Amino acid sequence: MLLNGGAIDFVAAMLPAVTDPNDIEPRVSALEKQVLGLTERVRGIERDAAAARVLAGGADRDVAEIRRETREFRAQNTKVLNAMREDLNDIRQRMEDRFAKVDLGFAEIRARLDAAATGQQYIADLLTRLIDQENVQ
Repeated sequence: MLLNGGAIDFVAAMLPAVTDPNDIEPRVSALEKQVLGLTERVRGIERDAAAARVLAGGADRDVAEIRRETREFRAQNTKVLNAMREDLNDIRQRMEDRFAKVDLGFAEIRARLDAAATGQQYIADLLTRLIDQENVQ
């Protein structure tokens, strides 16, 4: 009983076999039951499809929200890292400035120690001359 394939084959297979062509009432009744069943199935499928669309829309909004939050997180993370980099550069610069001052202080102390050593050497030379003069006389 393959009439045109697909739904027609399905309906034809579900109909009771009627041998008397004048006995149309049971065939119509069977068709009405079949159409009612198919109508219920279509309504169920439509409800399922509507629910699937709602879920897909919700999932789409969730994905968009996650993407937005990820972009915001990246932007905040970049701001934090940039601030930390600036702070570290500032700390490095201050340390270099202070070390330069310490180096300058050491250079001043070295200059004073050299001057003191020169003065002490001068005094030592004078004392040596005086001692040599006293020994000569």
